[in-house]
Amino acid sequence: MSGLFESGRVVDLVLVLVVAEAALLVWHRRRSGRGVPVAQALAFLAAGACLMLALRAALVDASWEWVAAPMAAAGAAHLLDLRLRWRR
Repeated sequence: MSGLFESGRVVDLVLVLVVAEAALLVWHRRRSGRGVPVAQALAFLAAGACLMLALRAALVDASWEWVAAPMAAAGAAHLLDLRLRWRR
């Protein structure tokens, strides 16, 4: 089990689940017209996925740039998510 974490593969498995969740949410919204709006779903899932990519980089002892870049992308996705949710 430690090898799964040391190699970062555990994050890969979670990212596969995030992609499946995104596909399911988009499919449900397009089929029924209900549920989370597609742009909102993709924005909050992108923020989480970017944080997981930063975690993966940290787990495999990548250089700080490989940790910081997905963290910055997560921040941008989070700001987009907030903008999409903000009620005027």
